[in-house]
Amino acid sequence: MPRSAKAERLLEEHGRTYAEEAGIRLRNTPSPLYRLLTLCVLLSVRIKADIAVSAARELSAAGMRTPRAMAEASWQDRVDALGRAHYRRYDESTATALGDGARLLLDRYRGDLRRLREEADGDPERIRGLLREFPRIGPVGADIFSREAQGVWPELRPAFDTRARHAAAALHLPKTPEGLAGLVTGDDLPRLAAALVRVELAK
Repeated sequence: MPRSAKAERLLEEHGRTYAEEAGIRLRNTPSPLYRLLTLCVLLSVRIKADIAVSAARELSAAGMRTPRAMAEASWQDRVDALGRAHYRRYDESTATALGDGARLLLDRYRGDLRRLREEADGDPERIRGLLREFPRIGPVGADIFSREAQGVWPELRPAFDTRARHAAAALHLPKTPEGLAGLVTGDDLPRLAAALVRVELAK
């Protein structure tokens, strides 16, 4: 099967981003970007992706869609929302990390991740470095953010993390982000990256 046909099939069968699954209509505006950051915090521990996505939906349903709302919610409110999604074992530490991260975002960037983007001045590595200053966001979380946000922050393109590239190699697709980017349009990059990660996790 030609590589382009394989990519198209991946998009058809697995091309749903994790942000989309979490009910986030990603745009370059403060609330969706913050909800994506929250999702990345939830995905950054050893827990099943579907549980992390469910937790993101619960936090959103509880009104914690902005850093202000997250910071003003009680620690117990955050724990309870995580518990409803069966986000166990990490619920208490994650509730603390979300509260501390929300306050950091408010204090440093006035609650708007676009100001982090401006501070990075178009440098993808600088964006990832600044993201890693948030509690619980390490290299994996920063890579997830880049993978999902590349549709609205073009300077992050092409973002294919280790899991995505490993799956690509197993499928005999290009092993480099640049090679993978050549298989789809720019708007489909987040979907292709997510599809590859889903294939890798399904193993």
